[in-house]
Amino acid sequence: MTAGAAQSYRAVVIGCSAGGLDALSIVLPSLPAAFPVPLVIVQHINPRAMSRLHLLLKRICAIDVREADEKIKPQPGVAYFVPPNYHLLLELDGTFSLSVDERVNFSRPAIDVTFETAAELYGSELIGVVMTGASADGSRGLARIKSLGGYTIVQEPKEAQSVAMPQSAIRVAEPHAVLPLRDIGPMLIRLCE
Repeated sequence: MTAGAAQSYRAVVIGCSAGGLDALSIVLPSLPAAFPVPLVIVQHINPRAMSRLHLLLKRICAIDVREADEKIKPQPGVAYFVPPNYHLLLELDGTFSLSVDERVNFSRPAIDVTFETAAELYGSELIGVVMTGASADGSRGLARIKSLGGYTIVQEPKEAQSVAMPQSAIRVAEPHAVLPLRDIGPMLIRLCE
């Protein structure tokens, strides 16, 4: 599939775990303030941790960076982070919903939960990205995005701090693109603009 061929996208979902802050510190600052779609980011984080990840990235990004909250409808040019110890779901009315349901893939937040609900909402108008991490979380969700016609990207495992998550995503989802981190932001810009 040619990147973005006759296709428009309405949202981007990104999942990462071990090494995610470093990966996001490369991808997110490459996006312009006027990035035309919202981004939803699931980063595995200790459930007892204070959620400061979005504050760290806000300082180095042109796009707005916020923590997701209940009943918010994601807006273009904003990266939303899932708060610690919650699953984030995208409801069919386009709003966020937070859940404390059981862990999925030993995680809460779980990437698969967000990816799968986003895929149901956006269908072929969704881009899914899986980056560095030490589990298989995100693989099933990325496969679901692809099965509904969305575009799928995985970080090149050789450069990931933790290779398990990208390797699993490649094996399970057979993504459209496997890219080094420095190319993910420019690819998102090309696909969305």
